[in-house]
Amino acid sequence: MSQVAYVSCAGSGDIWVIAFDPDGRRLTVRQRVAVGGMLMPMALHPAQGVLYVARRSDPLAVAAFAIDPLSGHLTARGESPLPHSMAYLATDRGGHFLFSASYGGNLVAVSPIGADGVPGPAQQIVETGPHAHCVQAAPGNRDVHATSLGGGELMHWRFDATTGRLTPADPPALALHAGAGPRHFVFDAAGRFAYLLGELDASVTQLRYDAAQGTFDVVGTTSSLPAGFDGEPWAADLHLTPDGRFLYTCERRSSTLAIFAIDPVSGAPRLQGHVPTETQPRGFAIDGEGRFLLAAGQRSNRVTAYAIDRTTGALTPQGTLPVGDDPNWVEFVTLKDRNAP
Repeated sequence: MSQVAYVSCAGSGDIWVIAFDPDGRRLTVRQRVAVGGMLMPMALHPAQGVLYVARRSDPLAVAAFAIDPLSGHLTARGESPLPHSMAYLATDRGGHFLFSASYGGNLVAVSPIGADGVPGPAQQIVETGPHAHCVQAAPGNRDVHATSLGGGELMHWRFDATTGRLTPADPPALALHAGAGPRHFVFDAAGRFAYLLGELDASVTQLRYDAAQGTFDVVGTTSSLPAGFDGEPWAADLHLTPDGRFLYTCERRSSTLAIFAIDPVSGAPRLQGHVPTETQPRGFAIDGEGRFLLAAGQRSNRVTAYAIDRTTGALTPQGTLPVGDDPNWVEFVTLKDRNAP
């Protein structure tokens, strides 16, 4: 099946649509969509074929684009205002509401998504600890969690999937270890564990998830830094392969990708090694089949594709491509087969 990747570029204010050949060795630009402004976080609707991107400069807004299921081309559907500059976007599990988190505004917002896939203005704004950075609905769609990088905690609300309302949970947050700077987190497919990346120490914390209570317990923490690293860590992103066997993180000052194998029973991440990548990698993504990883370099203004070894998790560089200025977020979509009935 063919795939495309979407790359948002904050400096040039555009979204690049990149097509892959079957081996990922040849990347081609399929479309370049000029949107304008500082484009950063993106999210995909779980069912409707819509891509969302947040503009972090005035006018602050989220823009929605319909995805052509055969070509991956984007068509603008509409924009809606956001209450602040948002560092993260995610829909709820049903695709009826859009969550956004503001690093500078110390808040999380909930926006209803219309039948056309376009979000409306925020219907709820919740104050958070300092520097909210990532917000996601947990498996089951009954709980929402967000990181407070400045507060060193993972916050928790109960979520009404019918009304979209967030209400404080008890306890309202899980404290992480001092100096972590919790940034992004991901759930495994089974909903047993989550993995949280610390921006300030490049740590990976394994969390056990209690679906009934919507709460986490810390299982353990390990470093994602390469051997001999000397300086102040600046970790940015993490993703699991679809089968949950491998976890990857990126660190901006060393410009590396870290590779972890996930124990199938305990869920523990075991560091396997590092791969040099584009300069200052802020965002990357893994395709839906777990074959490729695409990393974007904020300073190199390029993206590089890596083939993922399904047995070892090793990354082998494939194609590379120049894109717009300050690429920082990547999303993958698998396209429909043109010859399918």
